[in-house]
Amino acid sequence: MSQHNETISSELGVTAGDLDRYFTFLRHVLVNAAASRPGAESLDYAAAMSEAMQLARATHDAGRKIIFIGNGGSAAIASHMATDYSKNGGLRAMAMNDGATLTCLSNDLGYENVFAKQIEMHANEGDLLVAISSSGRSESITKAVRTAREKGGAVITLSGFAPGNPLRALGDLNFYVASDQYGYVEIAHLAICHAILDFSCGLVPPALS
Repeated sequence: MSQHNETISSELGVTAGDLDRYFTFLRHVLVNAAASRPGAESLDYAAAMSEAMQLARATHDAGRKIIFIGNGGSAAIASHMATDYSKNGGLRAMAMNDGATLTCLSNDLGYENVFAKQIEMHANEGDLLVAISSSGRSESITKAVRTAREKGGAVITLSGFAPGNPLRALGDLNFYVASDQYGYVEIAHLAICHAILDFSCGLVPPALS
């Protein structure tokens, strides 16, 4: 290890108190996430979770599919969840994250259309779009939601940052995480999606001793 790296390493580190504050705040944003319907109508968090579970199952049972979309870290969540909902939940699901498709469409049509064009081509009436954006301001996501609406699909959104972000107003169900830090928002979005799946699979959380 170089002297420079040794110097950097000696300056890095966290205390037990740092960890406690980090994970305490993470728990705070998770348990205090807000749920709403269109028009900013507030919805009980547990009721929204239950409704999301029912909507996902009804979509599959009707022969339709769940489509996950997101950019960057949210794209990773989309891919993760599409796999888990299909493999673990037995729900027909996909993520629109193929690299060649994304580069083709962004090059030819502009990045704002990378998901909207795929939805236009592949979505059917009755499909469920799960749109994930930390900021809630990504045009590629909001435009995709509007296209899904035009196709007759249902929409669940997950957003964070500003409480008045555009995406939060566009879904049949909207989950909002009150933080302006990507790490907290992305972890919370992943946990919310996982909770919907895990509870639908019959998971009973263990009691803490």
